Amino acid sequence: MVDLFAAGADDTGMRPLADRLRPASLETVVGQDHLLAADGPLGRMVAAGKVSSLILWGPPGSGKTTIARLLANHADLAFEQISAIFTGVADLKKIFEAAKMRRMDGRGTLLFVDEIHRFNRSQQDGFLPYVENGTIILVGATTENPSFEINGALLSRMQVLVLKRHDDEALEQLLARAEADLGRSLPIDAAARVSLKAMADGDGRFLLNCVETLADTVGDETLTPESLAKLLQQRAPAYDKDRDGHYNLISALHKSLRGSDPDAALYWTARMLVAGEDPMYLIRRLVRFASEDIGLADPEAIHQALAAKNTYEFLGSPEGELQIVQAVLYMATAPKSNAAYKAEKAAKKTARATGSLMPPAHILNAPTKLMKDIGYGKDYAYDHDTEGGVSGQNYFPDDMQRQQFYQPVERGFEREVQKRLAYFQKFRADHQAKSKE
Repeated sequence: MVDLFAAGADDTGMRPLADRLRPASLETVVGQDHLLAADGPLGRMVAAGKVSSLILWGPPGSGKTTIARLLANHADLAFEQISAIFTGVADLKKIFEAAKMRRMDGRGTLLFVDEIHRFNRSQQDGFLPYVENGTIILVGATTENPSFEINGALLSRMQVLVLKRHDDEALEQLLARAEADLGRSLPIDAAARVSLKAMADGDGRFLLNCVETLADTVGDETLTPESLAKLLQQRAPAYDKDRDGHYNLISALHKSLRGSDPDAALYWTARMLVAGEDPMYLIRRLVRFASEDIGLADPEAIHQALAAKNTYEFLGSPEGELQIVQAVLYMATAPKSNAAYKAEKAAKKTARATGSLMPPAHILNAPTKLMKDIGYGKDYAYDHDTEGGVSGQNYFPDDMQRQQFYQPVERGFEREVQKRLAYFQKFRADHQAKSKE
């Protein structure tokens, strides 16, 4: 069988544009200067002439496979490429045996594993002895967070490098290279060129595939953004509802709300809804945010969040999503306080530390004569019968000093709460003073 992709084969016309333009040296890789510059981790590795095992973590089309192949070429290592989706234990054994034989002949092997996070834990553990004894240099590529997807033992033996999505400058370089390869400018106007790069969403391979479609299907006409959109389908945003992108976007939304930035909060909300996020998940996070980051600074916030739940359950999408937007705007513009959240943490910490301390006897109910005889309910002051509606009695265990868990902030409704707490504190102080007289 003839390998059409073997080095030196005359296959230029058959190969996809993205493959034809694959960089031939590390210096020509675009968009990853933070790794490949002389002072970057890969730049230093290349200068030292030694390649170590790596995890290349980055979005699709950012150059992970290309970089791995070029590292192998630079270090004169045999390059083996597999995908975790299609490779089993028997395949790995053959690769390891071949690597052992090469090592005996004085040549190393760089094993590139695409989507390495797809291997289960036991499969990942199978790489350990071969990485440790130098049989292979392992380079794994993943779009998922290695902290969650790669075994700790394997991760500790590999350096994690983060690749960036291609920015506008990098995508423009790829377009220029494509036009040079095709021998003509793309049949698009300036606005459509901007739209084309936006469609790619940072994915260089997707961009070049779109360019190839344009070259094959468009004649003498010049496309506008509108006609370009009809011809090409926009790349779906990278988003998986149970993966890292999901948590990154909800984190961005939460912090935008906390930072009182309604426009940023709306953007992240829209990103998640457009990507297919479950609106009820967003609402649950808004309910939590209303308690954790707003609390009594604006007690209406929780009502807005629950109104979004009720409205969405009643109307569904897309009509019900407007109430989610309203709740997001309300949360972003509301005064913020995490006093309730901090009070909960502090109270639970003290509860764990103090064990089973009994409440003071005067606040215990005494439904039986025995309980009355041993002091339950004795001297209890009914607060409604006191001047101001506050007795000032102690409600903490007798063997425990009074604690202050809740400390309201000087924002929103909690300003009023502060005044009330000061009022209650005065009554307690007066009560204690009278008790000592």
